[in-house]
Amino acid sequence: MATALEGTSSCADIRVGVDYYVLVHGLCQSVSEYARHHRLLRAGDRVGVAVSGGADSVALLRVLLELRKHVGIVLSVVHFNHKLRGPESDDDERFVGELAKQHKLEIRIESGEVVKYAAKEHLSLETAAREMRYRYFRQLLTEGRLNRIATGHTLDDQAETVLLKIVRGAGSRGLAGIYPHLKVPRSQLSAPSSQQRLNHEPSIIRPLLGTRRTDLEAYLVALGQAWHDDQSNRDLRHMRNRVRHGIMPRLQHYLNPGVREAFAETAEIARAEEEYWEQEVARLLPRAWKTAQPRSRDHCGDDAVPGGVLQLSAFADLPLALQRRIVRAASESLGLRLDFHHVEEILALASSQGKSAGSTMLPDGWEVSRRKAELHFESRGGTCDEADYEYCLPVPGSIEVRETHSRFETILVPGKAAEGYNPGDLLDRTLLSAELRVRNWRPGDRFWPAHTKVAKKIKELLQERHVAGSERKLWPVVLSGTDVVWVRGFPGPARLRPGNVYDTAVLLRETELNVR
Repeated sequence: MATALEGTSSCADIRVGVDYYVLVHGLCQSVSEYARHHRLLRAGDRVGVAVSGGADSVALLRVLLELRKHVGIVLSVVHFNHKLRGPESDDDERFVGELAKQHKLEIRIESGEVVKYAAKEHLSLETAAREMRYRYFRQLLTEGRLNRIATGHTLDDQAETVLLKIVRGAGSRGLAGIYPHLKVPRSQLSAPSSQQRLNHEPSIIRPLLGTRRTDLEAYLVALGQAWHDDQSNRDLRHMRNRVRHGIMPRLQHYLNPGVREAFAETAEIARAEEEYWEQEVARLLPRAWKTAQPRSRDHCGDDAVPGGVLQLSAFADLPLALQRRIVRAASESLGLRLDFHHVEEILALASSQGKSAGSTMLPDGWEVSRRKAELHFESRGGTCDEADYEYCLPVPGSIEVRETHSRFETILVPGKAAEGYNPGDLLDRTLLSAELRVRNWRPGDRFWPAHTKVAKKIKELLQERHVAGSERKLWPVVLSGTDVVWVRGFPGPARLRPGNVYDTAVLLRETELNVR
C-alpha cells in the first residue's frame, strides 16, 4: 500500500490512496474483529471457503486470504454446482476454479441435480439446493478434511432473514436469525481427527454477518476483483428477493435508514436471550420430562416410536415463558416441531382445572392426552399412511394431483388487472413462499377462513360440512411454509388477501381433471 502513496503529486491521488486503504484494510479489520468476537477462527484451523462465484463469497475469500497469515489458518476453496442455470452454472464453476488456481489454493467441487432432488423430496428448489449444499459441507467436515466451512452470509442476509421470520410468525428463537457459528455434533463424526480432538470442533462459520453487501462490492471494485452476478437473485418469484429489492429499500427510505442494522442487532440480542433460555431449559427439563416406551405397535405394523410424559407437578408453577420452552423442547426430543397454537393447546390441557382427562391432536399423527397429573405424548402413526400425498406447487405454475383427480394452478395477477377477479380468490404474493405445497390435511392442521372469528382445526371444519370417509381423508390443502393458506371449499384467510394497493397477487385455483 505504501507504493500507492509514495511520489503522488496531487491531493486527489493522495485522497484516492487513503480511501483505498480505509476501504480495503478497514473492511478486513472489521471482519477480523467480528470473527474474534464470535470465536469463529483460531490458529491451525483448516477452512474451506464456500465460493459460489457471487460478490459475497468472492469477497469472503479475498478477505480471508488477507487474514490467513495473521490468524494462522489454512485455506481451500469449496464449490457446489447446483446445475440450476445450465451453462451459467458451469461458468460459475470454471470461474471459481480459476480463482482458486490464481491464489494457489486447493479446491473441492461437488455437483447435484437439485431439480430431481426437489421433485423426489417434494421440496422447493431453494430448500432443495440448500439441503444438498449443506449436506456436502457436513460431509467434508465429518470426513475430517476440514474443520471449518466459511459461508458468505452478510448483514443484509441477516436482516432479510429476521424480517421474514417476523412476517411468518416467530419467537425469540426465530428472531435470532442466522447464527455466526453452527457446530456439527460430534456424534456425526466418523473418526475425529487430531485437530478435532484438540477441540477444533467442526463447524460452519459466517464471518461476514457484521458486514454490508454494498461494502463488500466496493471492496472488490477497489481490488479490481471480478465476480459473477446470479440473475436468479433478481427473480421476484422468490420471497427473499422481494424482500431484498422491494420491501427492505422501502423500509429504509420511509422508516429507518439503518433498518438493516436494526434487524441485525435484534438478532444479536435474541441469540443471547436464547443461549440463556437454553441453559435454563436444559436444567429444568429432566425434572419434568421423561421419555416413555410405546404401549403398542403403530397402525402400520411397525414398532411405534417412543413417546414421553410431562409431569405437571414439576411444570405447573414455572413462568409461562419457561412452560412454553419446555413443551417445545420435549416435543423436539421426539422429532416433533410445533407451531404456537399447538403449544398453547398443550398448555391449556396442562392448566385445566378439575379435569382428569382430555386430549389434543398434533401434527404428524401425534396426540397429547392428560391423565390426572401427567401429559402423555404418543404417536398414532399418522406419518405412514399410504393415502397421504404431497406435491410442490410453483408460483406461478401448475401440478396434477391424481389422488384428488384435479389440477392446482397459481397465476400471477397484476394489480391493474385484478378488477375481473373475486378478491376472495386472491392472495398477497409478498406473504407467500416462492413455492407452495399441496397435500391432504393432517391431524393438528388448522385454518382460519375469512369471515370467521378464530382459526379452527381442519377436522372440525370438515365435520361441520359433513365431509366424511375417504373423501375427508384426501381433502386437499395448500401450505406456504408451515401455514395452511388454502382449503378446498373455504374462503382464504383475510390476513393473506391483497390490500387496496398492490403490484401482483396470486390466484390459486383447483380444476377437475378429465380422467378416463
